[in-house]
Amino acid sequence: MGSKVVVGDENKKIKEGERIQEQEEEEEKHERCPVEEVALVVPETDDPSVPVLTFRAWFLGMISCVLLIFLNTFFIYRTQPLIISPILMQIAVLPMGKFMARVLPTRNYSFSLLGGRWEFSLNPGPFNIKEHVIITIFANCGVSYGGGDAYSIGAITVMKAYYKQSLGFLCALFIVITTQILGYGWAGMLRRYLVDPVEMWWPANLAQVSFFRALHEKEHKGKGLTRMQFFLIFFAGSFAYYALPGYLFPILTFFSWVCWAWPRSITAQQVGSGYNGLGVGASPWIGPGSLPTMAAHWWPLGFPLSMLA
Repeated sequence: MGSKVVVGDENKKIKEGERIQEQEEEEEKHERCPVEEVALVVPETDDPSVPVLTFRAWFLGMISCVLLIFLNTFFIYRTQPLIISPILMQIAVLPMGKFMARVLPTRNYSFSLLGGRWEFSLNPGPFNIKEHVIITIFANCGVSYGGGDAYSIGAITVMKAYYKQSLGFLCALFIVITTQILGYGWAGMLRRYLVDPVEMWWPANLAQVSFFRALHEKEHKGKGLTRMQFFLIFFAGSFAYYALPGYLFPILTFFSWVCWAWPRSITAQQVGSGYNGLGVGASPWIGPGSLPTMAAHWWPLGFPLSMLA
C-alpha cells in the first residue's frame, strides 16, 4: 500500500515537472522575436537590477553631448569641415566609464526629501552596458543623424549672415533643443505603433546592439577572432583610411597649377580655382565621400556638356 502511494506521488511530480517545462517552452516561444535577424542579435533576457541612471551616466552623457555639439559646430564653418560622429564618443566613454568605476567612492549617501528617505551612490558597481547605451543616447542628442552640427544651427546662421536677423539666446536655444528632441517626442506619442510591436524592428539599430555586446560581453577564445578583436582591427584600419584619403587628401583638390602659373590673373582664378572656380588644373582625387567633380582635370568642362547632351 505504501509503495503505491510513493509511485503515485512520483507520477504527480513527473507530470507537474512536464507541465512546468511545457509552460516554460511556451513562454520562450512567445517571447522569442519572430524576426530572425533580431532574435540572433538582441538578447531575450534582461536584468532589471542593473543600474542605468547613475552619476557616471549623467556626467559622461552631458559631457559627450556638449562636446560633440561644440566641436561639430566649430568645424562646420571651415572650408574642409571635420564631422565628428557619435560613434567616436561611444568608443571613448567606455574607458572613461571603467576608470570612474575604479576611482569613484562606493559609499552610499542618504538624504531626506518629500517625506521619504533617499539613497544613492557615485559608484554603484562596474560600468555596465545600460549606462553605455544611455550615454550614447545623450551624445546623439547633440548632433545630426550620422554626425555634424544640430539641424537648426544652419537656419540660425543663415538668418544672421544673409538676412541680418539675430535671434535671442533663449529663442535660439529653444529652437535647437526642440528640433533635436522632436524625434523622441514623436517616438513617445507613437510608441504603441513604432516601438512596442515586435514586428516594428529597425535594422540600423542591430549593428549598435551587436557593437555594445561586443564591448561588454566576455567571449571565450576560440579558433577565430573574437568580436572585440575583429572590431579593433577594422577600427584601426578604417581610421587610417578615412583620416588620410577621406579628409587630408581631398584638400589637394583646392590647389591648381593654373592659379600657380598666373597668381595675379582674375581669369586664371576663375578657371583654375578648385573652390571658387571651374577647377581646371586642380589635383584630381577620388576618395571616400569625394564628388565626381574632383575626379579629373577635364571634368569641370565635361560635366556641363554632358548635362546638355
